[in-house]
Amino acid sequence: MTATTDELLSKVPKATFIFWIVKILATTLGETGGDALSMTLNLGYALSSLILLAFFAVTLAAQIKSRSFHPLFYWAVVVATTTVGTTTSDYFDRTLELGYPLSSALLFSLVVTILVLWRYSTGAIAIDKVTNRKDEIFYWITILVSNTLGTALGDFVASSAGLGFERGSLFFAGLIALVAAAYFFMNIPHSILFWSAYILTRPLGATLGDTLTKPHEEGGLALGRITSSLVIAIAMVLLVTLTYRRRANPPSPVS
Repeated sequence: MTATTDELLSKVPKATFIFWIVKILATTLGETGGDALSMTLNLGYALSSLILLAFFAVTLAAQIKSRSFHPLFYWAVVVATTTVGTTTSDYFDRTLELGYPLSSALLFSLVVTILVLWRYSTGAIAIDKVTNRKDEIFYWITILVSNTLGTALGDFVASSAGLGFERGSLFFAGLIALVAAAYFFMNIPHSILFWSAYILTRPLGATLGDTLTKPHEEGGLALGRITSSLVIAIAMVLLVTLTYRRRANPPSPVS
C-alpha cells in the first residue's frame, strides 16, 4: 500500500499504537521534568514556566520551519508542551490559587473553544494529516492547552477527588480504554476521539509521574525527579529512534 500525498506531506505522525506509547512517555517526562525545575531546582513556578515557554518557542520554530515530518522536532515540541503545561497548571492552581476544579473547567472550555474555531476556520479538525500552516498552528495551540488541562485534571483526580496517584493512573487508563473501544465499536468522529485521548494521556502521564516521584507518605515511590526524567527521556529517545528508523528503512519484500 502506497502513502497518499497528504500522508507524505504531513508534518505530524500517524496515531498508531506506538504513537500513544511515546505520547504517554512524553507526558510523564513533562510532569517529572517540570517538577524538577520548579521544585527540585527550586526555580519556582513562574520562572520555570518562562524557561519552558522559551524551550517551547525554540522547538516549535524548528518544527514549523521544517518542510516535512521530523521525529526529533515533533516530539521535542510535545515534551515542551507537557513541561509548560505542568508548570503553567501549577501556577494557576497554587500561585494564583484558582484551585484544580476551577482551572480544569476554564482550560476545558478553552480547549473546546479552540477546536470550534479550528473547525470553523478550516472546515475540519486535523488529526494526523497536517499539511498547511493554519492547521499546524491550531494543532500545536490545542496540544499546549490540552496538556495544561491534563495536568490540572490529573492533580484534581489524585488530590481533590482523593483517588491518589496510583488509583488516579488506573482511572485515566480506564477512560483511555473506553475511548479506544469507542474507536473500534462506535461511529464517533475520529477527530473527537483523537483529541479526547490526547487530553486523557496528559493526566495519565501526570499521575504516573507523581507516582514515580512523590514521597512514600504521599503515595509515591520517591524515585527522584531528575533521575526519573533522565530514564524516561532515554526510553523515549530509543523508542522513537527504533520506530522511525524502521519506517525510513522498511524491510525488503520476501521474493
